[in-house]
Amino acid sequence: MIEYKFDTQLLIAGEDLSEDEIYEYFVKHFKGDCLLAVGDENLIKIHFHTNEPWEVLKYCDSIGDIHDVVVENMERQSKGLKG
Repeated sequence: MIEYKFDTQLLIAGEDLSEDEIYEYFVKHFKGDCLLAVGDENLIKIHFHTNEPWEVLKYCDSIGDIHDVVVENMERQSKGLKG
């Protein structure tokens, strides 16, 4: 069984973004694993496994313009179904 079933990936575009601050916010406020928050002050790539991707999207949208959003259900994928 997969502990965190949604693979959540997106880009955040904005100004004065901090990958360190975003990373720390995720660690403090969201349950999940496999976190990547990389980029520069104008564009951050997020990759995160969670059971509540809508919370991740809500936060990311509050700090910038989100795009290229992908949320895949890894439990379905593990069963050979479309994620």
